[in-house]
Amino acid sequence: MADETQTGKPRTELLTGVWESRHEMLARNRTALSGFRIDELMGCIFSNGPCYHYVFDLFDLSFLYVSPQLEQHHDLRLNRLTFQDILEQIHPDDMAFVASAEATALRLVREQIALEKITDYKFSYCFRFRVRDGSYRLFNHQSIVLTTDDEGRIGKSLNVHTDISHLCAENNYRLSMIGMNGEPSYLNIEVDGEPDTLQPSQPVFSQREISVIRLISRGFTSPEIARELALSEFTIKNHRKRILKKAGCQNMGQLFGSCIVEGLI
Repeated sequence: MADETQTGKPRTELLTGVWESRHEMLARNRTALSGFRIDELMGCIFSNGPCYHYVFDLFDLSFLYVSPQLEQHHDLRLNRLTFQDILEQIHPDDMAFVASAEATALRLVREQIALEKITDYKFSYCFRFRVRDGSYRLFNHQSIVLTTDDEGRIGKSLNVHTDISHLCAENNYRLSMIGMNGEPSYLNIEVDGEPDTLQPSQPVFSQREISVIRLISRGFTSPEIARELALSEFTIKNHRKRILKKAGCQNMGQLFGSCIVEGLI
């Protein structure tokens, strides 16, 4: 995966065309971002690898913030960065999938979830990104809508891109819509067709197990997790065993890859 190279540019108009065709769902002017919520929302992001994030406005595709880690991943410079520059790093063969994933997410929000609930969802899928050496790596894309206008139309969005090539070699080319604030999740959605009424996915892990997974991903040992969650080390070890069994994984590296690609957490 890391040695893969590709000539030519991706057809970025496929993605921007999706947003243009759904203009009725997008804010018609800038929306205010009251109380910067990035630190709070980053707790909803599962990241087990090098990553960066940015906040941009769907109104005009301008940036509000870009984390400096972006320059560590791509041959781009923050002082002259445009949203088009980021889009052009997507593998040309994955551009159609990215556009379909975005189109499917917008359609399902509008038709089956309700636009006013869009800030209660995290959208996740994977694609290949060109990195600094010119090769392509598999990245996980996670996005959360931060603001809407007075009519509920989409304004600003937080996007997080994580290099997961050390965990996964293959993309499942599926979309996951992960509910927050008590909303149900919809995992592994096919994006090429128009599925019937969405059925909420049954939780694979309990909230306690998700907390354990997140702490493991941050490098915590079992004794450290026990202290953090005010549980015994024996209980944490049992949690780890149950987590691997539920996921059908042999080790934590395999678990993290499965969690990210399948949108389990």
